[in-house]
Amino acid sequence: MFGGGTPELSAESYPDKRNIPGMDFLVLFLLYLALVLLGFVMICVGSKTHYLQGLISRGAQIFSYIIPECLQRAMLRVLHYLFHTRNYTFVILHLILQGVVYTEYTWEIFGLCQQLEFSLYYLFLPYLLLIVNLVFFTLSCVTDPGTITKANELLFLQVYEFDEVMFPKNVRCPTCDLRKPARSKHCRVCNRCVHRFDHHCVWVNNCVGAWNTRYFLSYLLTLTASAATMAVVSTVFLVRLVVMSDVYLQTFVDDLGHLQVVDTVFLVQYLFLTFPRIVFLVGFVMVLSFLLGGYLCFSLYLAAINQTTNEWYKGSRAWCQHCPHMARPPAAEPQAYRNIHSHGLWSNLREIFLPATARYERKKK
Repeated sequence: MFGGGTPELSAESYPDKRNIPGMDFLVLFLLYLALVLLGFVMICVGSKTHYLQGLISRGAQIFSYIIPECLQRAMLRVLHYLFHTRNYTFVILHLILQGVVYTEYTWEIFGLCQQLEFSLYYLFLPYLLLIVNLVFFTLSCVTDPGTITKANELLFLQVYEFDEVMFPKNVRCPTCDLRKPARSKHCRVCNRCVHRFDHHCVWVNNCVGAWNTRYFLSYLLTLTASAATMAVVSTVFLVRLVVMSDVYLQTFVDDLGHLQVVDTVFLVQYLFLTFPRIVFLVGFVMVLSFLLGGYLCFSLYLAAINQTTNEWYKGSRAWCQHCPHMARPPAAEPQAYRNIHSHGLWSNLREIFLPATARYERKKK
């Protein structure tokens, strides 16, 4: 660390801003994160557009001419195993990433923050959030999402009203040979029909449906909070370190002999070279916080209007006039989809977080 005052530092005693491999890696890493975020936003925004689907299809055709056929078959088998069969790959990956992040936090950040006299309440908050998150993570993994069987088929058929647009009456699942209740869907990964199907999540290796949506939202909330808390604690630690050491007040002499004032880029470079793992961790949890926060807001919005991800993805029209494969009478007009299941904010949230069987029993009577 540097002492007080503003002494002049030679180029030999301070890292050169222009010729540092670590700084090149940092720039490349930030560029990589920017590209990941851009790709994520493009997929979220354009996933429902025919243009993006056509672009992906054309890109796949181009790669099919470049990549050998044997490698293509191997890649397809791996992708099919990862995303179209139930397996614990992403569950294990999730736990490994969480373990690596918390190991780094415990090994370096926690001890250094104690030396700087941080409040123990703030330092232990990520651990508390981790415990709660693992509880809801486990519940999301093991809880039955609402599997439809012969025994409960009639009960589920009376829970939600059929809108005759997205969910028509008297439709049978060809795989399960069951009548499909409104808002249900057959999951090809789990090979079962799920009541109030939202989506299949590879990170919990389970469907998200009527009975575990509350656990999944709580898991997502605590995971976002733990990442954001760790990002804040780590960032505050780095800022306090810079302020206490007076690095931002220093000057240095570059290779050309000119006197330079330490700027923000130079500070980031200095911190990255001094605490590379901590800076890498801060970047990772910050990006993770933004991604999880965005998805959490989207999920809470759907919960507030009582709409599932499956219903949102199907779009605003059940009969899409731009889809040539969907047959309809020539004189028939496309029927606009209207969410008939929203009954106010509190009723919608109560339906998700308190899915009482008694209400369904009363409806049955």
